Amino acid sequence: MGRLSTLGKRVGDMSFVAGGGVINWFPGHMAAGARAIRDRLKLTDLVIEVRDARIPLSSANEDLQHLLVRKRRIVALNKKDLANPNVMHHWMGRFESFKQDCVSINAHSKSSVNQLLSLVELKLREVISREPTLLVMVVGVPNVGKSALINSISQIASTRFPAQEKSKRATVGPFPGVTQDIAGFKIANQPSIYVLDTPGVLAPSIPDIETGLKLALTGAVKDSVAGEVRLAQYLLAVLNLRRTPLHWDRLLRERAIESPNETVRTVENVLKDSIPNRRNRKNAYEAVYIEDLVKSVQKTLYITLSEFEGNLEEENELESLIHKQLMALQKTFRIPHLDSDEAFIKVSKKLLILFRAGKLGTFILDDLSDASKPFS
Repeated sequence: MGRLSTLGKRVGDMSFVAGGGVINWFPGHMAAGARAIRDRLKLTDLVIEVRDARIPLSSANEDLQHLLVRKRRIVALNKKDLANPNVMHHWMGRFESFKQDCVSINAHSKSSVNQLLSLVELKLREVISREPTLLVMVVGVPNVGKSALINSISQIASTRFPAQEKSKRATVGPFPGVTQDIAGFKIANQPSIYVLDTPGVLAPSIPDIETGLKLALTGAVKDSVAGEVRLAQYLLAVLNLRRTPLHWDRLLRERAIESPNETVRTVENVLKDSIPNRRNRKNAYEAVYIEDLVKSVQKTLYITLSEFEGNLEEENELESLIHKQLMALQKTFRIPHLDSDEAFIKVSKKLLILFRAGKLGTFILDDLSDASKPFS
């Protein structure tokens, strides 16, 4: 994803997004968590390294890689439902070419997690016969879905294995840094298998601006650290340079042709079937509102890009287009004419929510050509 400009400059190095400098976020609990992970790695039989499928390289913790390569390791590319499946196929091939076990998963899907567990069992088979107790550690940067994965493993294990004791669910949240200590529980007997959930830990120093922006855009770094407007500008630069909004025109026309009144009928049916249930009615309205909002955002970005007569490869002209798009999105999101900085922050927050929820489509932000090694 880094080499979009023919000028040889990565998006993250363009002045309008690079101005904030390198993004670093390494609070005290991360330092303590990193030390605890290093200590326990010595005793670990297998490591599941969870990465974000949208950034298979950038979501690797550089500070731990030299330790992880010495262990039995499975790279689990989580949130595959948010990643472009066509591009993901090539990424899986790249990991395979480096002899690295890798599986793409959705941590909330039991079938997906079962696939991962089968691979875990296969990798542990050679030590099961001689070790009465096995330790599996789940590691990854913040907000890649480690705790969601732990919970799914726990639920599956409770039905597949004769668990000796009730397992403890991990805390799951949409914000980075929810898990701040190492929690372990038993998932099986004969042999005894323990799973350790670890806190999301970034490297003390993120290597470059582009990597930091990708981590922040996918939620591994708090928005307040990177800046919401900066992240929205980066996202829009990516979309524009990929010409993504131009592909939305066909999608929007297909939706309109299929059934212009489908949305209205859907709401009527839901309300008719659930009049006593106010929650269902509220959810129906919210679903329709979000769907319409996404269409409006896509249409806005399509129009602004299709009417753009400048050169996207020229940094100043791209910046000008992005400024116009933020102003147009202010109307789309119906944000009052506030101070421009305040308005752009509100616009950016809404745009980031849609992107992270996959409403704008599936993406992989990392560039496959950067994968000279899957661990660095």
